[in-house]
Amino acid sequence: MDWGSLAGVFLGFAGLIAGQALEGGRLSSLVQPSAFIMVMFGTLAAVLLQSKFSDFMYAIRRLRVVFKIPDNDRHALLARINQWSVESRRRGMIGLESSLKVETDPFIQKGLRLLIDNVPIHTIREICGNDIYQYEILEKRAIKIWDAAGGYAPTMGIMGAVIGLIQVMENLSEPSKLGEGIAVSFVATIYGIGFANLFCLPVASKLKAITAAEAIKRDMFIEGIACLYNKENTMLITERLTPFLPVNK
Repeated sequence: MDWGSLAGVFLGFAGLIAGQALEGGRLSSLVQPSAFIMVMFGTLAAVLLQSKFSDFMYAIRRLRVVFKIPDNDRHALLARINQWSVESRRRGMIGLESSLKVETDPFIQKGLRLLIDNVPIHTIREICGNDIYQYEILEKRAIKIWDAAGGYAPTMGIMGAVIGLIQVMENLSEPSKLGEGIAVSFVATIYGIGFANLFCLPVASKLKAITAAEAIKRDMFIEGIACLYNKENTMLITERLTPFLPVNK
């Protein structure tokens, strides 16, 4: 579990509540069901209208990745590639069968299988490269959903504010109803801006970073497969793959 991401969500919304309390306002004034419905349902409707339902559901499922530490240890991958190099130079490519059985990543499994089957390296690059391309396209669809939600939510908040002001104008002769309309106006704006900037847009940015890191890892793996194909030693493999490693590791 990525506790930093969870803490970010908690601190963001807790900051709004704490700020309201420190200013002497009532926390109950931030709870406006009508404003919530206008912002959330309006945002949901706009996102569904512009997207395929399957893309929307995939974007929802990708939320678990945001709050989970990704398995993207390129140092560990380099160590495994060097181990494969030793095994393949000693026993031939067929010696990688045992390593293939313990791998859980379908992309790595495919690359190793192609290598063991003695597929030409240019074909392996083409097949694995196409997999990376399709992976990035799929992830960009999920990112687009969250980016879109981050764009629509503030607009829905403004619409809620306008509706609240309309209610105020319609009840100028009834002062008791003015407070409710004004509350809906301002709280709807807070809901829209808060939901966009404290959740949707950060989720989109996190998914972009995860996708970029995974693409680099897969590129590194392909280069490693090329090194194995050319029967290069571990020292040369390390030199070739070091640029793919995180700088701040």
